[in-house]
Amino acid sequence: MVRNVVIPMMVLTAMISACDNTQMKDQFTPLPANSIRFQGYFEDDIQRSIEHWNKGVVPYASLVEVLRSGRAFFAQGEMWGKAVRSGCMFYRYTQDPDLKEILDGTVADLLTTIRENGSISCSEIANQPDGPGGDLWERKYVLLGLHGYYTHVNPDPAVLQAMIDQADCIVAQIGPPPKTRIIDQGWSPNHIESSTLLEPMMRLYNMTGNQAYLDFAHYIVEVEGGAKGHNIIEDAFNNEDPVNIGGVYPKAYEMMSLFEGLVEYYRVTGNERWKQAFMNLYHKIREKEITIIGNGGGDLPNHPKVMGEAWNNTAMEQTNPDMDRMMETCVGVTWLKLCSQILRLTGDPGTVDMIEKYAYNGLIGAMKPGGDGFSYVNRLNGSKTITRGWGGVIDGVHVTCCNLNGPMGLAYLPYVAVMNSELGPVVNLYNACTATVSTPRGRPVQVDIETDYPLSGNIAMVVSPRSTEKFTLKLRIPEWSTVTTLYVNEVPVPAEPGSFAEIHRKWSPGDRVKLALDMRCRLIDAPHGSKRDGDHFQALIRGPVVLSRDENFDENYNEPVSILSENGYVEINPEIPTLPRTRMQFQVPTRTGFIHMVDYASVNSWKGKHVCTWLPRLY
Repeated sequence: MVRNVVIPMMVLTAMISACDNTQMKDQFTPLPANSIRFQGYFEDDIQRSIEHWNKGVVPYASLVEVLRSGRAFFAQGEMWGKAVRSGCMFYRYTQDPDLKEILDGTVADLLTTIRENGSISCSEIANQPDGPGGDLWERKYVLLGLHGYYTHVNPDPAVLQAMIDQADCIVAQIGPPPKTRIIDQGWSPNHIESSTLLEPMMRLYNMTGNQAYLDFAHYIVEVEGGAKGHNIIEDAFNNEDPVNIGGVYPKAYEMMSLFEGLVEYYRVTGNERWKQAFMNLYHKIREKEITIIGNGGGDLPNHPKVMGEAWNNTAMEQTNPDMDRMMETCVGVTWLKLCSQILRLTGDPGTVDMIEKYAYNGLIGAMKPGGDGFSYVNRLNGSKTITRGWGGVIDGVHVTCCNLNGPMGLAYLPYVAVMNSELGPVVNLYNACTATVSTPRGRPVQVDIETDYPLSGNIAMVVSPRSTEKFTLKLRIPEWSTVTTLYVNEVPVPAEPGSFAEIHRKWSPGDRVKLALDMRCRLIDAPHGSKRDGDHFQALIRGPVVLSRDENFDENYNEPVSILSENGYVEINPEIPTLPRTRMQFQVPTRTGFIHMVDYASVNSWKGKHVCTWLPRLY
């Protein structure tokens, strides 16, 4: 195969500037780079991850070498793209020059690995495409890493050319016979992972307008259907439960990654069938799979051989004592990203409820205390942290798919926290921050959010357009906040749970908004799964934060208790945390005295201690 002729820089620039292929416009749009800065809660997590992972221990040179010299185990070539993808999103947020220098260096190094046929692959040309090795999955992540760099760090024409060459090589190799079918490529039983090339192909089509990339996307969606032996897009359209989609292998992470690409395909084609498919899947995952901490997937009772990474009716089975592995970090981060896609497209506030639930509990609860990695899977009771899974030790660093994906979840939080709409600014998350947004006339307005949320539910905002202007400020009111008060300059404004409060008025510099969310602690029963555990376990949630008992300071952490409640609410009292890294701790009344509970994310199980989130009920 002869490598493509290099496209001149001026032609590339003209191609990109001329491309606007979307038929379906988003309701919300992310802010431009460097438009928001967190303070406090998530900012500390983000900075620890950047300093101690992306800038600290990621062995970039060795990850590039895998793509030059070959993999040691299947799909190892995904690692470079994942590491760079999160680094680029972090750079979008921070504009950190040291991080940029690292990214510049590793991308330049990667471009030296391009093979004669234009591919960047762990496999020699004679062995391409290499299904069992995970070749297409690896090349997908190379494309996503390069796309992140080109989009968020440096629009270098050489990088775009490398993406084009990589995509053209894939298009030349993969397709209907006599080419190799995409559903015959991969390591899993139904080869679902290879079809996730849909997302980068759609992104490259949107950048270049090259019809071949849209045709390739059409081939994935409308010819092959995403998996061998199962049209999983058709399954979703028919509203199948996630546990049954894909036949023998409803692999949660890869399935959602494919549907991220389907959202991009819908934006371009406008075919409502595809929207119905991904919206059905979103609602089914939310109903059937997402646990109390915002993540999903597991091993038992349905898929014992999939290492806790398959859809498993996890929402119902989350207290099943037979379940060993559940809630892969890759699943949670990809769920967050899928929710953000649907948020942008539809403006549905429920997607942010899902993002918030995972962010405050499952995401930061999976991160190592120092920020240098993430757990592979997590449990709600017992050993919270499990690091065993796919990956390996590279240059002395334990690198897995999950400790590469975890930082991407953190990097997405400022991306979704505050957005723009045609009517004006949209506030989705209530982390303390300063954001510069736009009015419908394109004029800047600064929004300062002052709060210690989620320690309390009191949120103050200062809205400062440069001059008086009429626009709408949208504020998400969480579904769980059943009693909410909202004021603008001391004048009350209606606020309904599970909606956006829309404040349409003439805004002046320094206008103040006060929002008080309902932070009463809720007592909930476990769902009735196959073990009928709903009668035996209860849990506490305060605002968006799930509470747990922590063996690190409570030797009776898993003993049965009878929580004192009234109308489903529990009067808990904040107290000074026993351990220095605990974010919040509460005194909780029971029939036999008080117990002490902390936020789930603060429980440190990295040295063998245990957690109890679903509390055994004392009768």
